[in-house]
Amino acid sequence: MTRAFRRTRELTLLLASAGLLLLMLFSLEMSQGRALTREMLYLVGGFAAVYAIAHVAIALLAPYADQTMLPVVSTLNAIGLVMIYRLDLAERPDFAPLAQRQVLWSLVGVLFMVLTLAVVRDHKSLSRYSYLLGLLGLVLLALPLVWPQPPGYEDARIWLWLGPFSIQPGEFSKILLLIFFAQLLAQKRALFTVAGRRFLGLTFPRLRDLAPILVVWAIAILIMAVSNDFGPALILFATVLAMVYFATGRTSWLLIGAGLVAVGGYAVYQVSSKIQDRVANFVDPLEHYETSGYQPSQALFGLSWGGLTGTGLGYGHPELVPVAHSDYILAAIGEELGLVGVASVLVLFAMLVTAGFRASLQVRDTYGKLLAAGLATTVAIQIFVVAGGISAMLPMTGLTTPFMSAGGSSIMANYILLGLLLRVSNSANRPTEFGAETMSKGPQRRREKVAS
Repeated sequence: MTRAFRRTRELTLLLASAGLLLLMLFSLEMSQGRALTREMLYLVGGFAAVYAIAHVAIALLAPYADQTMLPVVSTLNAIGLVMIYRLDLAERPDFAPLAQRQVLWSLVGVLFMVLTLAVVRDHKSLSRYSYLLGLLGLVLLALPLVWPQPPGYEDARIWLWLGPFSIQPGEFSKILLLIFFAQLLAQKRALFTVAGRRFLGLTFPRLRDLAPILVVWAIAILIMAVSNDFGPALILFATVLAMVYFATGRTSWLLIGAGLVAVGGYAVYQVSSKIQDRVANFVDPLEHYETSGYQPSQALFGLSWGGLTGTGLGYGHPELVPVAHSDYILAAIGEELGLVGVASVLVLFAMLVTAGFRASLQVRDTYGKLLAAGLATTVAIQIFVVAGGISAMLPMTGLTTPFMSAGGSSIMANYILLGLLLRVSNSANRPTEFGAETMSKGPQRRREKVAS
């Protein structure tokens, strides 16, 4: 077995992640005065099985991939799982449906990651289908606009309902569109870099070269206006804008993008009462405490009560925040684990994003560089927006925290994203034929030298 297939560092970190889950669950059960339960054993055993499958699959399908990505994700998943279980105990002391469901969704997500690694054996093969995948992404993004919505869900048309099951296609369309834009920018990079007009010391692109970003801007505005949900569109637009900047290195693109965001945001604010409410809650949530400001106000109360080190697992009241298991799971962590806990989560996300950018820098082809950079950027922007929303530093967008929040669509899409990052990282770290030949001859040459 080669050194790449052993992946001992990844295995050691995964065992540490499982140990953290066991320790946190034990501490939670003790705080509630409960004995060890079947639910706790189910969560730990299911968690270990899920990431054992992931570890073996990566060792077989992407043996040279970065060995920190999966352990970082498993640790995020473990912390999120503990908080979901904590919320289950607060509402249903004898049953933990959300936590058990989260383990199943994690298994499904890992299977999607394995499928991604098995199908996409070389990330460059995606470039051949990038335009088709981009079209599919647009179709998925627009599909909820015409899909029948059940009563009570007409406010944000972002779901596809199939009987009792629902899925949020925007989570998957985001990845498909990033694949498309990575190929588009790789093809047009020279044009974006060379052509343009200089003004005030900056080189601005020609109008016809602005077409891709203008199209994204228009689609984002259209989706925000019709679906009444601006979070996914904001993430998509900001990520594509960052990819354009990575491809060209021109600050003028950032200025143009900021101008488009300002114009589009103002236009949508004028026509959407939902966005007006969220901006008002961002300015002063306590003023609307009895209505739309109740959720952000409770989140701020919990964060304030948690302080630096938190109230301790099981000693707070995160269940007072509506939908704490989804949009506000970071607020629940901040209440019971404090600023230290939230900062630790942010550091873990920073490690994942850094590993993605490392793969982007190390991979040899332009398409792989832009793809990995785009995938890493979308995670960074999403966690930035979520953290800003729960702390009232930004208007709340309704986005979930990757790998931590309860929900099937987010879990599955983010594991597909992880699979693509692992594939690019594997290509970046895989020895070339010359390098592999040199490594194989090295020990033989040393033995010959000793013998002589």
